[in-house]
Amino acid sequence: LHQFDRLQVWELVDKPFGKMVIKLKWLWKNKKDEDQTVIRNKARLVAKGYAQEEGINFEESFAPVACLEVVWIFIAYAAHKSFPIYQMDVKTTFLNGQLKEEVYVAQPDEFVDPDHPEKVYRLRKALYGLK
Repeated sequence: LHQFDRLQVWELVDKPFGKMVIKLKWLWKNKKDEDQTVIRNKARLVAKGYAQEEGINFEESFAPVACLEVVWIFIAYAAHKSFPIYQMDVKTTFLNGQLKEEVYVAQPDEFVDPDHPEKVYRLRKALYGLK
């Protein structure tokens, strides 16, 4: 949740009248080494986006993946020009995506603001699980 605050993913607001509030859930995963020993526990907070309805909560749905043919052309061109190719992964890149619609999510059950339990979060940026 610290990343959400740091990246300004959401802000706590009064629940707007007539707007659907999407619930959140936690996904838990154990990272293991080659001996299957748990070396790290990971958690991800995701929206239950399956509750969204097209035309009401979102207009279009996109997947941030590259077309395979484009990747082949890129690799062929780089090989032809003798360019080095580097790969990287930005772990929170999805959280930087801007939203086109107003989306409201409930406070996570385990992290409800004790001073404002009736408030919800208005998302400023994309959240895992949204359409």
